[in-house]
Amino acid sequence: MPTRRTALALLAGSTTALALGTAPPALAHDRPFGRHGSPARRRDRATLYVDAHGRGDHTTVQSAVDAATGTGHTLVIAPGTYRETVDIPADRTGLTLIGASGDPRLTVIVYDNANGTPRPDGSGTYGTSGSATVTARPAGLTARDLTFANDWLRADHPDYTGTQAVAIKVTGDRSAFLGCRFLGHQDTLYADSASLTDFARQYYRDCYVEGDVDFVFGRASAVLDRCHFRTLTRTDLAAAPYGFVFAPSTAGADPHGFLVLRSRVTGTAPDGYFKLARPWVPSSDPTAHPMLTVRDSHLGAGIDADEPYGTMSAGFPWQDQRFAEYRNTGPGARVTVPANRPQLTRAEARQHTPAAWFGDWRP
Repeated sequence: MPTRRTALALLAGSTTALALGTAPPALAHDRPFGRHGSPARRRDRATLYVDAHGRGDHTTVQSAVDAATGTGHTLVIAPGTYRETVDIPADRTGLTLIGASGDPRLTVIVYDNANGTPRPDGSGTYGTSGSATVTARPAGLTARDLTFANDWLRADHPDYTGTQAVAIKVTGDRSAFLGCRFLGHQDTLYADSASLTDFARQYYRDCYVEGDVDFVFGRASAVLDRCHFRTLTRTDLAAAPYGFVFAPSTAGADPHGFLVLRSRVTGTAPDGYFKLARPWVPSSDPTAHPMLTVRDSHLGAGIDADEPYGTMSAGFPWQDQRFAEYRNTGPGARVTVPANRPQLTRAEARQHTPAAWFGDWRP
């Protein structure tokens, strides 16, 4: 089976297997944007078309973002592998990104920077945030049927200590990702906010996320609904734990952190080799009070049922954070040590819902 890098390097629409199964045929050559129109049959002036082969308004996603000034634009992206970094400014409010085929495996935005990658100008390394393939800052962003990936590999850089490699960093309020895929290893999906006082609401529905260390992390008020989280085997480690699925860094004043519901955690690692979560209290915010609720979800055997949580930093044990579960199933959800599996009561569970998280927003 090809590595992720090999698979993502292939032209979308080929018959070679990508990270999740075999991709179906791409759209017809003369209709790269499918039902979404084309430059000759434009839906409206706010719709721009992206195609790496030159059949759209732009050949890169970043050039389309640069052109989509103002609010309410839609970028329709044809099948293909777009090897680039993309920075979406905060003033592109109400922006919509659509993978034209309807299959996220066919439209991939990917790059390979890591925390420890030197910047070309010699000013240091990129850092975790700077490693992101895509940085999404605006409020009201919607993305559908796209893959966001970072294919940087530890094996290629054994001298690096900064091995975080973000696929996407999202900071905008009212951000929604529907049917998207997020591929990486460490720090794949960075669900964050623009500041400590900005409680960014984000919704991820029917998405797929894979990685190993803290691969869903940040301080957003994020709901991850009907998502699939897949833990990866690490060939550089001989013993458990291989990593952690979630690492929230919720601001102390924010009543809502990560809410995971109707989802599942699977993986390729041996049984019990992964922790469900650990709290991240960053040096920039020692008042953080990480929050995670996992409810009505299936936890596979890869999750350590006896000790599902870990501590990242001394002085901030997971027991002092806002971690809870409710009505989970599967071998990784077995309550073998009750003190290690805090459970919501039925009354408390009624307050841990998307409606409570989102308030007046209906994504």
